[in-house]
Amino acid sequence: MIRRTMSIFGLAALVLVSLGMLFNGSASVAANTPPPATTEVKIDNFSFTPATLEVAAGTTVTWTNRDDIPHTVVSVDDPKAFKSKVMDTDEKFSFTFTKAGTYTYFCSVHPKMTGTVVVK
Repeated sequence: MIRRTMSIFGLAALVLVSLGMLFNGSASVAANTPPPATTEVKIDNFSFTPATLEVAAGTTVTWTNRDDIPHTVVSVDDPKAFKSKVMDTDEKFSFTFTKAGTYTYFCSVHPKMTGTVVVK
């Protein structure tokens, strides 16, 4: 009876140690994976702020319209790298830049509004 009890406790201890190592290993892998980079451009007073933004490849940029009138975000590249719908106040548009380069964009409703994203 004592041997059987010891065997059960030994097996239980082995299972607990194995589970602990499994979860500990998973946590360290997750901790070493950086979250995706994100940054914001504000649209306010007929301008993009910041007007020029430098980001790493893989970064998601989100434009938020803080003006009381509609705006868009449209790349000047042909074909268009990105193009938002018309955004009303507090609406957002996001785009993830995966390739290095310089991306110039404008508001198609107000073409004098321009901005640039430089991807390293």
